[in-house]
Amino acid sequence: MKKLHIISALILISSFSFSCQSDESIGTGKLAISVTDSPVDASDVKAVYVTFTGLEYQNNGGTWETATTFTGPKTINLLELQNGKTSLLGDFNLTAGNYTGLRFKLDAPTRGTNVPSNPGCYIEMVSGEKKPLFVPSGGQSGYKAIGNFNVPINGVVEVTADFDLRKSIVATGGNTTYLLNPTIKITVNNQSGEIKGTISNLATNKMYIIYAYSKDVYSTGEASNPTGENVRFPNAISSSKIDPVGIYTLPFLAAGNYDLIIASIDANGNVLVEKQIKGIIVESKKTTTINSSI
Repeated sequence: MKKLHIISALILISSFSFSCQSDESIGTGKLAISVTDSPVDASDVKAVYVTFTGLEYQNNGGTWETATTFTGPKTINLLELQNGKTSLLGDFNLTAGNYTGLRFKLDAPTRGTNVPSNPGCYIEMVSGEKKPLFVPSGGQSGYKAIGNFNVPINGVVEVTADFDLRKSIVATGGNTTYLLNPTIKITVNNQSGEIKGTISNLATNKMYIIYAYSKDVYSTGEASNPTGENVRFPNAISSSKIDPVGIYTLPFLAAGNYDLIIASIDANGNVLVEKQIKGIIVESKKTTTINSSI
């Protein structure tokens, strides 16, 4: 009988221990989300305002859930967030584990409906005119961001959502209607690196943009004039304007192998690929410096 009692006690202790481990393994952590942007090329655009009204997340490919601790609405001028500058959207307590998606709920007008006089998402022109920024499903199903991240137990994961307006905003109808297409990517801050440097021998009458592509993804057709509501250089991971003295920064890049494409835009809007730089290695939490010339 004593043996039986001992075995039963061991089973109970083992079960209790397993239960404690299981409870600990489904603890909570914190997600800190910031937003950043790459600029638009249109010289007549002064600001791009986006109003966030909520956040949804997807745990390991499961159902979409609402972040109940989101406080909003929160309006951000994305054009103020360039060259690595960010704005904190909020901190959120989440169940620890792997997350496979985020959706931003936006106060955005829906294309084809009556446009509110003060839309939450709009473009401000240099002239002072404000034009509504239509976001397909932005207010309903949400504006989806691409990228995975892990929330650690009792820890914090910091991620950055890169809107890249150069790829996101499409002007249609002779620049009378503006659409915000879903091209946000999510990068885990302590896993990302950056490329920066200078490009020399630039012409003074052109604007220059540098694009980062995953290795061997770029094809010459991407530089062609886009049709319909498509964009130029659609498969670029990131982009940045090269300033007049040749300085550029490509922040928040996941570790990996990249190719750089340098393109110029003349006064008539003609785009020319000036140079390709291949095989750039980016490491986590490090800066890769690439200096070159046209």
